[in-house]
Amino acid sequence: MSYLSPVDYLPHDAPMLLLESVERVTDDGATCRVAVNGPGVLAPFLDASGDLPGWYALELMAQTVGVWSGWHRHQQGQRHIALGMVLGARELVCAAGRFPAGSSLTITVKLLMQDERFASFECAIADEAATLATGRVNTFQPDPEELTSLFNQGSHA
Repeated sequence: MSYLSPVDYLPHDAPMLLLESVERVTDDGATCRVAVNGPGVLAPFLDASGDLPGWYALELMAQTVGVWSGWHRHQQGQRHIALGMVLGARELVCAAGRFPAGSSLTITVKLLMQDERFASFECAIADEAATLATGRVNTFQPDPEELTSLFNQGSHA
C-alpha cells in the first residue's frame, strides 16, 4: 500500500513536521521514518555534533500517533486534519539521551486502548541496530467547541 506524506495527515508545517515518510498504517498501529542528518527535516533541531536530543522522542511518537489518526480519518473520507493533543507520556525512556547523527529512525506506535476521544499508544523508536526510546503516549481528541474555547481564552481582555 502507498501512503501520502506525513504533512497530509498532520496539522504541522515545516519546521515542526519531524517525520519524512509513512511506512505502514494498520487498524492498531503505524510506522514512520526520519533520518537524523543535516539536510533532513530534523536539521533545525540537531545539536553541534549532529545528534538529535532525546527529548524529541515524545514529539516523534506523538506525530506518528497523529499520522495513524489522520490516515484513518482520510480513509473515512474526512479530508480535514483534526487537531489532537498529547495528555502525557508514561515510562518514556531514551537511554542514550540522544539519537545519533547519521541514523535512520523508525518510529512505531501500537494502540493499547481507545474510546471516542481518548487513546493510549505503546511507542518505540529504533535505528538500524537497536531500540533507542520507548514509552506510552496518551492522547485526547477535543471537539470543535473545546478547541475554540482553548484558543480564545486569552482574547477576552
